[in-house]
Amino acid sequence: MPTEMPQENGATDSLVSSTNGKIENKVITNDIEMADEYDDTDGPELKDKFCDPENPIQVHFQDVSAAAYKIRGGIQRTPCQRSQISDLVDMELFFKKDFQQATGSFKERGARYTLLMMSDEQKEKGVIAASAGNHALALAYHARDLGIPAFVVMPIIAPIMKITACRQAGATILIKGADLGESKKIAMKIGKEKDLFYVNGYDHPHIIAGQGTIGLEIIEQVSDIDAVVIPVGGGGMIAGIALAIKTLSPRTEIIGVESEQCASFSTAMDAGHPIYTKSGPTLADGLAVPTVGVNAFATAHSLVDKMVTVSEDMIALAILRLVEVEKCVVEGAGCSGFAALLCGKLPELKGKRVCTPLCGGNIDTTVLGRVLERGLAADGRLCRFVVTVSDRPGGIAELTKFIADLGVSIKDIFHERAFLKSEIFHVQVKCVVETRDKEHSEQLHQGLRQRYNNVLWGSQMLY
Repeated sequence: MPTEMPQENGATDSLVSSTNGKIENKVITNDIEMADEYDDTDGPELKDKFCDPENPIQVHFQDVSAAAYKIRGGIQRTPCQRSQISDLVDMELFFKKDFQQATGSFKERGARYTLLMMSDEQKEKGVIAASAGNHALALAYHARDLGIPAFVVMPIIAPIMKITACRQAGATILIKGADLGESKKIAMKIGKEKDLFYVNGYDHPHIIAGQGTIGLEIIEQVSDIDAVVIPVGGGGMIAGIALAIKTLSPRTEIIGVESEQCASFSTAMDAGHPIYTKSGPTLADGLAVPTVGVNAFATAHSLVDKMVTVSEDMIALAILRLVEVEKCVVEGAGCSGFAALLCGKLPELKGKRVCTPLCGGNIDTTVLGRVLERGLAADGRLCRFVVTVSDRPGGIAELTKFIADLGVSIKDIFHERAFLKSEIFHVQVKCVVETRDKEHSEQLHQGLRQRYNNVLWGSQMLY
């Protein structure tokens, strides 16, 4: 049975130093100070007393209300506006733009509330977390604001831009662990040895309560809301928002959205308890949590009306639409709820008033260009094909003229002769082209087939 939220105990020693109230910036990597002390991740697994599978903690509405009061001076009350995309999806669609928080994600809400609820002794000693991104940024930023030393363990796969941002926010960083699971073990070991306060980024009760303040704001900002569609990873955000929404508006549907690559909350709902779910690489990396939080599940499972999953192409297309129409840069995890609406996963919401949080904007700049191209492909506006044409003078020119006459732009073109198995006086031409829309692409496709005998289009290609 779920238990009540426990009180947090003080700490006794410190790893992170501060001087005259100013926290020192240090980056600790694999090859310099202290890293070798924490190589052993194969020992007995340490337990987080605030996230105990044997005693899950159910968060209550009063906890969310308390969080809203406590964090009001340090968190942005982000806009929740009707989207220009409403007509496209045939519903009154509202975006809760929490990517506009100072560090670019909703994680600030729970992080600040958790830090504020620490005892004075704990605040003096410091806080530690394991994260590859948004939780680390939020905790570091608000720890500095509150004068609390912060230590973050980041896996070696963490983007350099997020490592740099955490350092600039004042955190001491240890880059250690092949993945987040290993980093978490290291962080908990350091926390125990140095008496730092460990904060789970999606399952600590105060994290859940803090994220729930999004729900309070949605209710205040959008009247008569029919449904709220929420991205789901570890479950902390949907637990907090569902608790707030269902308490104040029981008729409002709560719908969770996961990546097809890691549907851990759906699996937990089917099993009746959190269960390990194998995950794969996804554009929604912030949702790739193999086992949902025990407290999050205990709080949310009876409040969630439906779960759906979205593909990688759907996520890429959602990112593209937001850039083009809303002029917003949102990461994959942050727009997964919108992806489900955009791609027709929830037809029952047509004509209704629907809100979805855009809850993170920290997409890696090196990835953004590739994601936009993936979105263009999913939208039918970036196409590839192979066509066999005459190798006589003018053969390729005839092809390119036909493409140009249709108003199609050639992005890439390559031709080869050596591996062609047809007539010796033919050449195989591979093209990547940009069109206006799917109808324009289909016009090109049919035109090619009318003019040439050998055409391979899209998925028919082997490379």
